[in-house]
Amino acid sequence: MGKLAIDGGKPVREQKLRSGFHGSELIDEKEQEAVLNVLCKKRLFRFLGTKEQPSEAESLEQWYCQRLGTKYALAVNGGTSALIAALYGIDAGPGDEVIIPAYTYIATAAAVIAAGAVPVLAEIDESLNIDPADIERKITPHTKAVIPVHMRGVPAQIDRVTTIAQAHGLSVVEDVAQSNGGTFAGQALGTFGDVGCYSFQQYKIITAGEGGLVVTDNDRFYLRARMQHDCAMRFWKDAKGQEEHPDLVSGENYRISELAAALVLAQCDRLDPLLEHFRSIKSRIIAGISNIDGIELQHVPDPRGDCGISLCMLLPDAEISRRFAAALNAEGIGCGTIFDNSIPDRHIYRNWPFMMSGLADERRAPWKNPFYKGDIQGYSPTECPRTLELLGRTVMMLMDQTYSEQDADQAIEAVNKVATALL
Repeated sequence: MGKLAIDGGKPVREQKLRSGFHGSELIDEKEQEAVLNVLCKKRLFRFLGTKEQPSEAESLEQWYCQRLGTKYALAVNGGTSALIAALYGIDAGPGDEVIIPAYTYIATAAAVIAAGAVPVLAEIDESLNIDPADIERKITPHTKAVIPVHMRGVPAQIDRVTTIAQAHGLSVVEDVAQSNGGTFAGQALGTFGDVGCYSFQQYKIITAGEGGLVVTDNDRFYLRARMQHDCAMRFWKDAKGQEEHPDLVSGENYRISELAAALVLAQCDRLDPLLEHFRSIKSRIIAGISNIDGIELQHVPDPRGDCGISLCMLLPDAEISRRFAAALNAEGIGCGTIFDNSIPDRHIYRNWPFMMSGLADERRAPWKNPFYKGDIQGYSPTECPRTLELLGRTVMMLMDQTYSEQDADQAIEAVNKVATALL
């Protein structure tokens, strides 16, 4: 296929194929009109809505309830806030352990600590999502819940996770921050567990810069999450008319603003078209590289439910993966290895400083709480070797809404060219 560009040959593409933001890149008059509408109404606070003219936040919640078929949706100011509210919803706190994957955004661990519970790190498998087998190994008498995270648009083995959780009486909080719109076996991600959590942060498929959502069918979980998201919740009129549970305590303030809710709501109709395009481009590339010797494609538990925003190739070892990524970039196809210590990726547990340092302020360390009787007293950078091994030999490409079929074909050509030379 010719000399590699990294060795002085002609690259497949002169201009590098890069990925950028998704929903924010498509902002146009629709979002501008939505924001101006809120400003013109001079109603920036969600609880000033009426039955005739509901707030933007309530309208967003209703849209997701209808889309997902859930009883409740609660709009909040961020994905981390959604996780914290969800954990309060299921009553996970001091004395409890919550199992999380070793590969997820730092917010998953931070939310568990914010709720007062102890994060327990579980290995990932070839799907680059939490390994169900390791969940079982990590369950103790102190385990309260598990948080499966659907990473980079790829569904976790959520059927196995929920089966394990049910067998052990555990709650499941789904972290769907990076997989809004994904499905498993035709069912929306976020609706398998007891609670589902979404994010509308800048990097997400549809976005308001910040924002999040909690969904559930459980009355008590919803009421507890709602109280946690707003310390003054009892003062505002409840559109659904539920009575508060007597065990609820005051929370904090994670309310979403009307401006952020309006931005997300304006983008909701773009979600499915974006997913359709991502899936089409990714499927085309996979079809062209799936039979290359030496490349193991990431295991996707349900390819039809994959959001299609990332494509991961597992190479024989970390050294080859670094060489492969460098060569592919030189051919004009933007990519990178996931774990090579070149950047402190906050999606990898050993780069979470507040855990690797043992939490300098010991008063904040959940394992120091007198309610906790478990064995965890801190974390080691090497305690999840399988996760580091898998990530170390993985090369990831990110999909973009601007990619054409020609771009996909050039990516196929480049991967084949580099594989022929290096594998």
